[in-house]
Amino acid sequence: MADEEQTQRRARESSQGRPAVTPEPTSKPGLVYYVGRAVLNTTAKLLYRPKIIGRKNVPKRGPVILASNHLSFIDSIAIPISAPRRVQFLAKSDYFTGRGLKGWVSRTFFTSIGAVGVERGVGQAAQEALDQGRRILEGGDAFAIYPEGTRSLDGRLYRGRTGVAWLALTTGATVVPVGLIGTDELMPVGTTIPKFKPVTVIFGEPLDLSHHGAAESGRARRKATDEIMSAIHALTGQELANAYNESPPADAVERIKRALRPERL
Repeated sequence: MADEEQTQRRARESSQGRPAVTPEPTSKPGLVYYVGRAVLNTTAKLLYRPKIIGRKNVPKRGPVILASNHLSFIDSIAIPISAPRRVQFLAKSDYFTGRGLKGWVSRTFFTSIGAVGVERGVGQAAQEALDQGRRILEGGDAFAIYPEGTRSLDGRLYRGRTGVAWLALTTGATVVPVGLIGTDELMPVGTTIPKFKPVTVIFGEPLDLSHHGAAESGRARRKATDEIMSAIHALTGQELANAYNESPPADAVERIKRALRPERL
């Protein structure tokens, strides 16, 4: 009977897009993270003097999602060094698998800023990335995510993907909207060395999304995501794109797939 119940539970979890077997907990940042954060924090304050607003809005304890707009590669440095607590976020696994000196430098740098390596992609790969974020939150930590999915190349704020709402509604984590202003000028796409430009990081009022419903509800995920994006927009004042930030469909087949799969993770 126990085996039958376990089988049924696994089937239910698989049908909801979650792994059938509970994975091992995500490891927490170690010494490299704390040393790297201290160095980056000191460098940023001395050279770039970022303007940080609303740090008190980030809960000091418990699971919290920092949901931010995304304008530049340096966003993933700006958030961890501005937040009042340790923050982790996802980065493509390539940053952690390189060999030689270059691979060591990349691995050490991304570990120092709280990155966790994942395979990037859509479908199952996207769900596995969200599961990694869920494990971080279930460990009581802070997790940063970009609901737009990728960087905005034109400065507009794109429609949020519902993975952020799935995380919030599944874990019960508080969501703090984050507004980044000026990071696209500090480090434009294609550059490797930051310029001396002013940057503002705004942590907005915490959001409780539980009133939207359960994580299994597509409507609840969409409504919760829209509330998050509205809060981010209020912080940044960006022009709204009213579309997902993704490359144009390659052909008619891809257009049909997207029409049949309106929700983006």
